[in-house]
Amino acid sequence: MVEQKNQVIPLLTPYRMGNLNLSHRIVLAPLFRARSYNNVAQPHAILYYSQRATKGGLLITEATTISPTSKYHPNAVGIWSREQIEAWKPIVDAVHAKGGIFFCQIVHTGRAYDPDLKPDGQTLISSTNKPFTHNATEPTALRTAEIPDIVNEFRLAARNAIEAGFDGVEIHGAHGFLIDQFLKDQVNDRTDKYGGSLENRCRFALEVVEAVVEEIGADRVGMRLSPFSDFNECSDSNPQALGLYMAKSLSKHGVLYCHMVEPRWDISGENKETLHTLSPMKKAFDGTFIVAGGYDREEGNKAVTADKANLVAYGRLFLANPDLPKRFEVDEPLNKYNRDTFYTPDPVVGYTDYPFLEGSVLKDHMN
Repeated sequence: MVEQKNQVIPLLTPYRMGNLNLSHRIVLAPLFRARSYNNVAQPHAILYYSQRATKGGLLITEATTISPTSKYHPNAVGIWSREQIEAWKPIVDAVHAKGGIFFCQIVHTGRAYDPDLKPDGQTLISSTNKPFTHNATEPTALRTAEIPDIVNEFRLAARNAIEAGFDGVEIHGAHGFLIDQFLKDQVNDRTDKYGGSLENRCRFALEVVEAVVEEIGADRVGMRLSPFSDFNECSDSNPQALGLYMAKSLSKHGVLYCHMVEPRWDISGENKETLHTLSPMKKAFDGTFIVAGGYDREEGNKAVTADKANLVAYGRLFLANPDLPKRFEVDEPLNKYNRDTFYTPDPVVGYTDYPFLEGSVLKDHMN
């Protein structure tokens, strides 16, 4: 049922994010799709991302690895080599041709990986030498003197992303990957200047932020955080304090946006009651605040109306509905996602074959 023309849909109102004019507040969340062979973005990603691009809409790439040692899956895409930069260019161009705004999420996954899919010869690094409970492989705790090298890998990845044409980068500091392994006290057991106090545990994350801001400018930098999550066996004893400290610190660095995951977020995709415990973080952050965590249309509209968020990121719903903003506009039923095809290598099935409202992935409303 189409809503009355005079009814305002909060998610579809325009928003100015720094120097970028967004036509709506629906963001494509970063989603790993396991289809980048040999860590190089493939041509089929041109259609996947451009299908979901709208004029003035913000898209964030899947987690993009910053070095050969940062891979978390054999088919995880990277941006550390010349070949990878060149492979991203036509994908970025296709999104820009639709008028979309495209950020590259850059990541080092540290000790977080599937033990059955560990890339050959890759040494695991982390803030700690504690392994996962399900994985006997012990990571190597980074020495203090080695940490600047990892910071520099983030810097170079940001530079490469801009060379590939991206509008900016999102630093992945969430979901138990390397930065999160430093942030959270249930993993970080260091006794040097990168461990112990809250300030020390946040030091690595903020050194990465500082380096990336210095390289490409604060107006091109966002960061994703999940202080309440225990995904990848990475949790904190005081997530409220952690989230608030990082929000304030990111403001001091002047970054464009802060992207936080609600505590109700669940890897299973189960929808839970909206807790909105991120409100103090939003108030503490001066830039654009993006929330994620299983939102639907109604909850997203409420979050914007109640000033709980400036933008709302959608993952599974956007995966299965390439025309999600249009469906939200006319309040039409959504395609159901197929979890079995989330991480299969097929370049079409479960990737670019989800139908648009008109029944075709190539309809004119893509423009």
